[in-house]
Amino acid sequence: MGGQAKNKKKNKPKRKDNRQNRDGGFVDLSPQERMKVRMHEKAKKKTAEKYSVQQLLEKTQEYMDSFDFDMAGLFCQRALDVDSNNLQALDMLGHICSELGDMQKAKSVFIRAIDLSPDVGHSKYMYLGQIHSGQEAVDYYTRGIQVLLSVLEKQETEAGAAGTTDENDEVPSRKDVSVAYCSLAEIYLTDLCMEEGAADKCREFIEKALQYHHDNPEALQLMASYLFSTERNQEGKEYLLKSVGMWLPAQKQSAASSTTEEETQNEIPPYESRITTAKLLIESEEYEMAVDVLEGLLEEDDEVVQVWYLSGWVCYLQWEKAKQHQEREESEALEENEEWKTLQDAARSYLTNAKKLYSKLRCDDQPMLDHAEQLLGELGGEIEEEDEDPAVDDDYEPCSDNEEEVEAPMEH
Repeated sequence: MGGQAKNKKKNKPKRKDNRQNRDGGFVDLSPQERMKVRMHEKAKKKTAEKYSVQQLLEKTQEYMDSFDFDMAGLFCQRALDVDSNNLQALDMLGHICSELGDMQKAKSVFIRAIDLSPDVGHSKYMYLGQIHSGQEAVDYYTRGIQVLLSVLEKQETEAGAAGTTDENDEVPSRKDVSVAYCSLAEIYLTDLCMEEGAADKCREFIEKALQYHHDNPEALQLMASYLFSTERNQEGKEYLLKSVGMWLPAQKQSAASSTTEEETQNEIPPYESRITTAKLLIESEEYEMAVDVLEGLLEEDDEVVQVWYLSGWVCYLQWEKAKQHQEREESEALEENEEWKTLQDAARSYLTNAKKLYSKLRCDDQPMLDHAEQLLGELGGEIEEEDEDPAVDDDYEPCSDNEEEVEAPMEH
């Protein structure tokens, strides 16, 4: 009897396990947590009944297009609640997480997409290449390029055939391949520049980028950077000016007419790439063109310290050049003295704003700060607070409040 009673007791946990399964594994959760999970499950069911996955993803795209990535993430997650293996939703969620700065989640989402479909869709590999650095980034970009080339080869083989591509598949172009090769080349200009054969690999990938899209501004600029790094400055300058000529005139014309044509925007390189453009133009002593590039960057985002610093630096160099020219001419013309004053004040204003923003954003680039302070010392010091744009402290809108002072040197 005792043995039978003991056996009955052993059976009780099994009944508990069955109940746990019926409760969806919530037995160890608190009542409040169970309520939240049940409400979530109910919401998932209601969403699935009311909206299709495609409708949810269309709404996700709307919010992404308007840069509301928080709302985009909510709709994208709802789509994944309905279909957890939807590759388009995973790709979009990874992009959203990247934009929101949650790189760890973005990484896990893209890796899941790779596990589900390693040979379809190149963008997940491109994003993972951006998230990683060094050889890991090279491996992801290389795999992405393989997927791209495979799809392009299929497109060329089946050219003119209808219905050869699934509607959910990405439709890449030769420009996508060019951009991917640019990403590879850039790694060998930066992270892996000290690796054996890095220069040769860099040039090889740039040439491939130009092979697939010979007018790609990024590829042309990378070739310029490569040539500058190998001290072939004149050849590098030719590539640089060709690169800038592909997009800067159209951007200036678009800004003057207050229009934002999609085709024009698509040809403009990314923000970080244009910062490099400005640096290379300054190095090439193309100061006026550098000012145009930097002015566009400030209009787009006026809270990037490096852009304010470079704007001050190029105005300083223009100021120095104007002084040297006057000394050679041994002239004391009033007009040239006014030019000096305009450039000097603009340089001081830009560099003062750079220092203020540096402190506000708690940046960590001591050499840049030291150089800005050195330049300010030569220019006569920072702009006094009563003469300075008051917005740089809290509300910070220097472009609008200091517009007259900042725009003055742009004509020179």
